[in-house]
Amino acid sequence: MSWVILIAAGVLEAVWATALAESKGFRRRLPTIVFVVALALSMLGLGIAMAELPTGTSYAVWVGVGAVLTTVVAIVRGHERASLVRILLLLGLVACVVGLKAVS
Repeated sequence: MSWVILIAAGVLEAVWATALAESKGFRRRLPTIVFVVALALSMLGLGIAMAELPTGTSYAVWVGVGAVLTTVVAIVRGHERASLVRILLLLGLVACVVGLKAVS
């Protein structure tokens, strides 16, 4: 169950990172509210997962999931460009997250 919570917390990291960018320096109300709620839930999930999983592994997986999803959302929305190298590097991050799960 800790792994499910950790992955969900990583997804919420992508939500708060995207909302933070959309808040335009906290000047837009709805993205700011989404940022605060998603940040709190993401940190809560990370903390719960860390009670049973190793700290380094938990943090690396949380950051990896959040970074990959944040970048994918930015590419899909047209805020960042997709390139072969970028896609390969993102797949490398996913492989590392899967690898951490496999060895833990």
